Amino acid sequence: MKKIGTLCSIILVVVLWSCKDSGPKERFLPPSTGGVNSLMVVMDTELWQSDVGDNIREHFAAQVLGLPQPEAIFTLVQVPPKVFKGTTTYSRSVLYVEQDSSSLAHIKTDAYSKPQKVAVVTGQTHDVLNRNLDSLAPKAIEAFKQMEISEAQKRFERSLSKDKAFQEEFGISMKVPSLYKVGKRDNKFVWMDIQIPKGTMNIIAYEMPENSFSNDSTFVEDIVKMRDSIGKKYVPGPYENTYMKTEMAFAPYVFPTEIGGKKAVEVRGIWDIQGYPMAGPFLTYIINDEEHNRKMVLEGFTFAPSAEKRDYMFELEAILRTVDFNPSKQIQ
Repeated sequence: MKKIGTLCSIILVVVLWSCKDSGPKERFLPPSTGGVNSLMVVMDTELWQSDVGDNIREHFAAQVLGLPQPEAIFTLVQVPPKVFKGTTTYSRSVLYVEQDSSSLAHIKTDAYSKPQKVAVVTGQTHDVLNRNLDSLAPKAIEAFKQMEISEAQKRFERSLSKDKAFQEEFGISMKVPSLYKVGKRDNKFVWMDIQIPKGTMNIIAYEMPENSFSNDSTFVEDIVKMRDSIGKKYVPGPYENTYMKTEMAFAPYVFPTEIGGKKAVEVRGIWDIQGYPMAGPFLTYIINDEEHNRKMVLEGFTFAPSAEKRDYMFELEAILRTVDFNPSKQIQ
């Protein structure tokens, strides 16, 4: 009887342990696929060629702001629903549109792969489909973009620059790919760049006094003056007395944003060279760093003549948005 009692005790322990370990298992999801800023649109070809398809293109293939030539925010690839199976469902960003008796407009996360966002829009008529697209598009575009930025930042982790220039000059860190090199460093100014086919991608950082841009009525004008003064001092053109400035034929776009946990403004526009035919897009973040009584300015700009620049500027945005104002988190 003693042996039976011992055996029962062992069985009870095993059963209890098994129950403890039999919770819900996380469903395996394959890694998502897809090019940078590519959006798979799943819908009938006839619907794609109708006013519903036109509405999709108006939202999801709208022009990126601040580029010298028209480029769409997403590269759209349309496939009919019967093709959307197997590895095709692993696409990172998906817009699924179907004419159906139900009316839906929502976003699913990691439905077939990971990471993945699937925006689903259904409706019985074209009017309902278009209304649902109009309501969902801003949220879907933001969700797709944030996922793309996060994925780009993860790729940076494979090989990060170990240069301490940003930390030593400003007490900040950024996850900059190792191919970027410091080309110029001065007191409170750092310039890193990378060679690309027929051009360069560039990151610069500098400080401005805390009370800069205090006049709302001259805000954009003051931003232009700041950029032009920095360009004249630090970013020379190919010949004497040439330097980078803001192209005034295209007024910069200015938006409120948050970066590094701080309030900031985002500025997008075109730069050119004073006295020389060179130009390209720029993206500037002016960050309100109250803890250090300053405005921290981070900028990315690209020179890539005769090339599309959307993905170059997207990479620069992804890098700048990794800024960390806590030096203790600096990548070693």
